[in-house]
Amino acid sequence: MLFDTHVHLNDPCFDEDRTQLLQELPKQGIGLAMNAGCSLESSKDALKMAEPYDYLYCSVGSHPDSANEVCDEVLEEYRKLCKLKKVKAIGEIGLDYYYEDIPRDIQKKAFIAQMELARELDMPVIVHERDAHEDGMNIIRQFPTVKGVFHCYSGSAEMARQLTNMGWYIGFTGVLTFKNARKAVETAQRIPLDKIVIETDCPFMAPEPFRGKRNNPALVYRVAEKLAELRNLSVEEAQRITFENGKRLYRIDD
Repeated sequence: MLFDTHVHLNDPCFDEDRTQLLQELPKQGIGLAMNAGCSLESSKDALKMAEPYDYLYCSVGSHPDSANEVCDEVLEEYRKLCKLKKVKAIGEIGLDYYYEDIPRDIQKKAFIAQMELARELDMPVIVHERDAHEDGMNIIRQFPTVKGVFHCYSGSAEMARQLTNMGWYIGFTGVLTFKNARKAVETAQRIPLDKIVIETDCPFMAPEPFRGKRNNPALVYRVAEKLAELRNLSVEEAQRITFENGKRLYRIDD
C-alpha cells in the first residue's frame, strides 16, 4: 500500500481519462492520496473530486502563484471548507521566488495569513517553497504550533534536519530518482525515517524511467523503491513507513 501525499489530479491533462484513473489507482497499490489545492477554485475542485473516493483526500489553500487572491473573503471560504471531513490540510501555501510573477511582499502576506488560519483551526499545512529558504524558515518560526510538510523538498540536508527537529515532514518526489539529484539523495539519507513522506506532485516530475512523461500517482512506487535503496530497507518497509508517516501527517484514522 502506498500513500501519494501530493497530487494535482484536477490538472487539465487528466481531463480525458481522470475517472478511469481514479477508479484504477486502488488496484495499482494506491491506498491513500492527497489532492492539493492551489487556489480557491482548484481547492473546491479538489474537494469535489475527493468526495466519491474513500482513498482520496484534499487540501485547500492558495499557492504562491495565487497569492494575490488571498483576502478576508477567501480565507473565510477556506475556514468553512476546513470543517469538512475530506479536507485534511491547508495548502499548498508558501513562497516561490523562482519566477516571481507575484511580488515577494504579496507572497509573504498570503503565506502568513494562511499560517494564521492553520494555527486558528489546528490544521497541518502543505508548504511550497522554492528559492526562498530564508524567508520560508523565518515565517514558519513565527508559528511554532503549526506543523506540516515541505513538499517537493528542494533545500539542503541541514535545513531539512532543522525542519524535522521542529516536527515537520519532508516530501520527496520523483526527483529523488534523477541521476543529478545529489541534494535530494543526501537529504533522504540524513533525516529521520519517521519524517519522510513520498509524493508524485503529478502530473509533474515523473520518476525515472518515466521522466518527461505525464506523471500519475501509480508511479509513486518508484520513489519508495529509491528510498528503500538509500536507507537499506526492503521496498515493503519503505512503503509501510511512508504510508504511516503520511497518515500521521494528515491525521487520517484507519
